Amino acid sequence: MTTNQRLSPGDTAPEFTLPDADGNNVSLAGYRGRKVIVYFYPAASTPGCTKEACDFRDNLADLDGAGIDVIGISPDKPAKLAKFRDAEQLSFPLLSDPDRSVLTAWGAYGEKTMYGKTVVGVIRSTFLVDEEGRIAVAQYNVRATGHVAKLRRDLSV
Repeated sequence: MTTNQRLSPGDTAPEFTLPDADGNNVSLAGYRGRKVIVYFYPAASTPGCTKEACDFRDNLADLDGAGIDVIGISPDKPAKLAKFRDAEQLSFPLLSDPDRSVLTAWGAYGEKTMYGKTVVGVIRSTFLVDEEGRIAVAQYNVRATGHVAKLRRDLSV
């Protein structure tokens, strides 16, 4: 059994540069000076991931007004992310991590329990990174439904 390295508030957020849905590289460093929500989800266009992405989309104006950007990361290839973005009218970056190196560095890939069985996969997780690149909030095993509303309450947005 492997143990997942988990991030905690105060930790430096692991840097990344990943391709977005259009193949353009996006780096966490590009968000210095602003807060950014980085969330990890298992697969584009699945029911739970669609619900979560649409919740972020529907709350984007309020999050932006509070100085918070949003980035979604999954193992999907850019072409699948582009279809997902277009189908759901998502206006925040969706990044591709097919080798799961960023997912692993953030503790969002590893053993989890699904339907009573231990499996290895993407652990639905959400982080708030502060203006200096430190983890302000680290949430693992979040629920797709209602998660964004809870996050907004927690952040007073």
